[in-house]
Amino acid sequence: MKRIVIMLLIVCSAITTASADPTANLQKKPENVIRIMNTLIDKFGAKERQIYSVNRNPNTGVIESSIRAVTFYCDAPGTYIPQVVDCFTKDEPLSYQFMHLTNSNDQKVIVDVLTNNGQNNTQVHVRTLKEEELWYMCTKNPENPQLRDVYAISWKYVENRKVASGSVYMITSLRPDLYQKNMSSAGLLSENKNTFTLDGRVGYDLNDSLYVVYMANTAEELNNVKDSDFVAYVAVANKRFTYRVELDKPKVGRLRTVMPDGSLCKQWTNLDFVPGETYRITTHNGYYDEDRDYEQRVGRYSGKSLLNEQQKRGVDDLTEVVTPDLVVDSIPEEYRENDAWIKSLTPDQEVEIGLKGQALQEKMKMVESCYKIIGSVMNQGPAFNARLGFYVDKQCDKILKQNKEMDKILQDVVKSVKALNPPKSFLAEMYSQGFKDVLELLNKQNSAFNEIYKVRGSLSKKARKTQKYINSLTEKYMSEMVKYMQ
Repeated sequence: MKRIVIMLLIVCSAITTASADPTANLQKKPENVIRIMNTLIDKFGAKERQIYSVNRNPNTGVIESSIRAVTFYCDAPGTYIPQVVDCFTKDEPLSYQFMHLTNSNDQKVIVDVLTNNGQNNTQVHVRTLKEEELWYMCTKNPENPQLRDVYAISWKYVENRKVASGSVYMITSLRPDLYQKNMSSAGLLSENKNTFTLDGRVGYDLNDSLYVVYMANTAEELNNVKDSDFVAYVAVANKRFTYRVELDKPKVGRLRTVMPDGSLCKQWTNLDFVPGETYRITTHNGYYDEDRDYEQRVGRYSGKSLLNEQQKRGVDDLTEVVTPDLVVDSIPEEYRENDAWIKSLTPDQEVEIGLKGQALQEKMKMVESCYKIIGSVMNQGPAFNARLGFYVDKQCDKILKQNKEMDKILQDVVKSVKALNPPKSFLAEMYSQGFKDVLELLNKQNSAFNEIYKVRGSLSKKARKTQKYINSLTEKYMSEMVKYMQ
């Protein structure tokens, strides 16, 4: 059951949100955002090196795009960088796409600037480095419904965090959703049934930074693979790693650690790789926390496994097991403190937290299932999209209810953990990293409503209400993390 307690400690990633109603407030501009952008340009901008361009349709003379990009350097502890956060937050309801990325995420952000009726595309890179923080929003242009406006500010800290070095972007262009017809539904509304995902976390007792993956059609082939026959490197970032592969049939796989000196660990883990499934694993020193649900449905306990009996026993070749005494000194203090607390829990406490964690996972699955009917309608083509609004409204009551229950369960889990007086380091990690799965699910739901809007051109009152609540949960969890970490 300790595995379920540690389930809360997962790495936080980028959070993209959308507004409740892409058609609302069409006559308004994000005045707070524009004001802080103009202030940064006027007071700190390198105007002599700015990029400024305007493109007009050669036949009509109507503006199709404009780009203004200005670099700036300002006092980081001053008042202006905090104002960026405040201004974007205030104007978020005017946007139909909203994004905030911190330096914990390595996602690059590129804006497509379309001209000539969408035939020409210029790409503007508004975030290129992991060290940059980004605030970004898209709004519908108030003068021309064929256009969209992008506002973005990105910066990184230099000179021992005394100076913020960044760029301001104001971009207007043809709307990609109107001109790029090959855009497809993603996230909750469509699934790639051929993708196998290995979603991994590195345990407190390891400092692994790199793994290699092997794959074969049969158990016999897997036994005969050479050390150099791995199919992929998988890097660890913030004690988390992910491997995805497209499969046309189930296969057998192996996960193996690359040691600091470049050699391969003499231990490894064998798994069934099944199309359309995700295996969640936490690696430890000499063992791993298995994905029991996966193993029972499609893995080694299901009767469907392709592994042989020896391979099913888990970690192979235990000739070089590292004893705990040899690694204690290498474990950071906060991990030793967290581990001691986890070991101090009584069986009843473990069961209580474990059951609540399982209830949260089940509720998240129920939320996802609400979107399957909508996705199936959208995948049947334009003839069915005429009644898409009816199916969306029919599911919105369920979506709203399930999200409210999910929120209640998550808060109950957090309350129960706090009641057990965990170390501050555990709470800090839980708040800064532990909401990732829920936040990802909220992000997928926002993306789903964006896809619905692209197909229908509008959202009903009930759909807007549902998406507004989803956005409120996203803001709530983000605020809780920021407040506690500060």
